[in-house]
Amino acid sequence: MSDPYYITTAISYPNGRPHIGHAYEAIAADAIARFQRQAGRDVRFQTGTDEHGLKMVQTARDRGVEVRALADEMSSYFQAMCDDLAISYDRFIRTTDADHHRASQAIWQAMADAGDLYLDRYEGWYSVRDEAFYDEKELTEGEGGAKLSPQGTPVTWTAEETWFFRLSKYQQPLLDLYAAEPDFIRPDARRNEILRFVEGGLSDLSVSRTSFDWGVPVPGSPGHVMYVWVDALTNYLTGAGYPNGTTPHWPADLHLIGKDIVRFHAVYWPAFLMSAGIALPKTVFGHGFLLHRGEKMSKSLGNVVDPGDLARAFGVDGLRYFLLREVSFGHDGSYSAEAIVTRVNAELANAFGNLAQRTLSFIAKNLEGALPDAGRRDDADAVLIEEVVVACAGLKAAFGDLMLSQGIEAWLRGVYACNQYIDAQAPWALRKADPERMHAVLGTLVRSIRMLAIAILPVVPEGAGRILDLLGAEARDHAAVDDDGWYARQVAAGFKLGTPAPAFPRLEMPAEEAA
Repeated sequence: MSDPYYITTAISYPNGRPHIGHAYEAIAADAIARFQRQAGRDVRFQTGTDEHGLKMVQTARDRGVEVRALADEMSSYFQAMCDDLAISYDRFIRTTDADHHRASQAIWQAMADAGDLYLDRYEGWYSVRDEAFYDEKELTEGEGGAKLSPQGTPVTWTAEETWFFRLSKYQQPLLDLYAAEPDFIRPDARRNEILRFVEGGLSDLSVSRTSFDWGVPVPGSPGHVMYVWVDALTNYLTGAGYPNGTTPHWPADLHLIGKDIVRFHAVYWPAFLMSAGIALPKTVFGHGFLLHRGEKMSKSLGNVVDPGDLARAFGVDGLRYFLLREVSFGHDGSYSAEAIVTRVNAELANAFGNLAQRTLSFIAKNLEGALPDAGRRDDADAVLIEEVVVACAGLKAAFGDLMLSQGIEAWLRGVYACNQYIDAQAPWALRKADPERMHAVLGTLVRSIRMLAIAILPVVPEGAGRILDLLGAEARDHAAVDDDGWYARQVAAGFKLGTPAPAFPRLEMPAEEAA
């Protein structure tokens, strides 16, 4: 069996429609999943929606609908977003799924059996928007003296009977985990934040609610539903087959989440798993926020953008490429229509797309689509192939370390090398002056373009896939980055290209943005 790899996004809270932040996380996770599949790993990629909790109850009440009907409607928008953005998930999980309820109740029972749950009364500050409890020392003061969470959301004083989890018991085990596994929390800035938080002391955590009933019922405790984060985090286990044993994909290799929910994944989640005697995930990676023209998106500013609108305006490949290239992974990033058009046109359409189009069109026009034979090679050909091999290896190394933007930057060096080579070799001038040399130049370019298309396929699966399809079914075989044998087999078989079409058309500024 091939080496398993399990990647998850955070499951999205569907009390509103998807925004570009949800799309960014899904696209990044998808590129990583596709990259790992290319490496021959048995990938399981899970995303989905987190549908329980008080926010959903309040939203449904405000809209005058049943909460289950709201969950069904809103979850469908998130699944449609994933499908529209070519997200290659293996499961779109919903916390309303029956097997997820069973998994949540099983981990609850395991924590109870460990003696880590007890019934008491909770009095303290709670943010409905964050679905989170906060200590007094964490609060800030807003307008009119209103108390706010560290995220700037309103908090209310809550008092009710509740089950507690002995989180305080796990302070030292968590610190030991962080020391022993420095890559458990990435990047370093998130790790340092969590270290400081845990070193400051952990209070036991309220893990059930009685003020509403939209959630997973607590086993053996009528009237109690699980705190939404117990239920939400367990989705990762549900997807791995728990409680009926776990598949070879557990423990998860990567939980990819926003930086605002690192605490839940890097403190509460490993503590729950330790209590239940379940293996811990390998890495929790907290990516940054996506800003619009440098500003955080909010409905009041009117800058919340539907990712479907962006995909329609700039193409799925264009949006995917921009977000992964522009934003240094793990840091905040910013986008605008101008930035998307400028970068996609310069790098994807002009540098790579035009390289492929003019090379393959030249072959189609002048050689009737037949791949040129070996021709007369010289040192420049070998130099280019080596530069492209190094560029593709750079992308591979960077993606393996979750340095997505740096990986694409390494790949671009190979693209630029090809453009310098084609301009210097000028196959159009060689057509009459030295046909044998022209054949070698074109063959070198085809091999290079294939390597570059394979390398960038996880980022832009549609356009890169079209280039590879044009080169024949075997072109997608990426077992060897530069397989000279592949090219020789295609030539020997008399393979002919179809009519090339631009894989990455140039973008135009949307009319409303240009205005």
